[in-house]
Amino acid sequence: MSAPTLNPSHLATATDPVLAVLSLCKDYGSRRVLAEISFTLGAGRRLALTGPSGSGKTTLLNCLGGVDRPDTGMITLHGERIDQLSSEALARLRRRRVGTVFQFFHLLPTLTAAENIELPLQLLHVPVAERTVRVAAALARVELGERADALPAQLSGGEQQRIAIARALIHQPALVLADEPTGNLDSGHGANILALLRTLTDETGAALVLVTHSEEAAAICHRRLHLRDGRIVNET
Repeated sequence: MSAPTLNPSHLATATDPVLAVLSLCKDYGSRRVLAEISFTLGAGRRLALTGPSGSGKTTLLNCLGGVDRPDTGMITLHGERIDQLSSEALARLRRRRVGTVFQFFHLLPTLTAAENIELPLQLLHVPVAERTVRVAAALARVELGERADALPAQLSGGEQQRIAIARALIHQPALVLADEPTGNLDSGHGANILALLRTLTDETGAALVLVTHSEEAAAICHRRLHLRDGRIVNET
């Protein structure tokens, strides 16, 4: 595929992509795990990353979220070079503009459902009154208002993932990264989670990058990049 032309210093506008990746490469020792990855993703668009285990999907997602740093190439979020940010600046950016959904939920076990959702707003120093209103609205949106005071151990897997999605979206991120979000759920709960992700990204305009082995999960996305040996081998 042809690489997008990007100017690292340009100012973001309404027509710019939320996410742009150009010629991204990543090595672990002598092994190249990502090779010349390039794509863009606009607001409200969903992108599936598919491919066999070891193809580079999770490494790419980690680079997009700033957990790993690429060796060469660049990543911009609303025109800002995130691959060149300091660790402190990158942490601030993740708190403000990125939400993440994991396969195994990663809810804090000693916090209630409401407190888990509230946590990103606390890190951003959102006033208490506003936090209360936004958390209540988020719980209602994922249809778990009656479970606000439940601890994660008291929730089913599907309920935990709905709480995790509410937490990922509570601070209104521009970009949501999801790593096998239905991989730990049965087919019925998985279908509900996929429907929720599709609906909420439509409503919020967040861009979604979804790593998955599931055809059902890939089907909710507007585009699909299929990786093999660290390269994009097919785009649909």
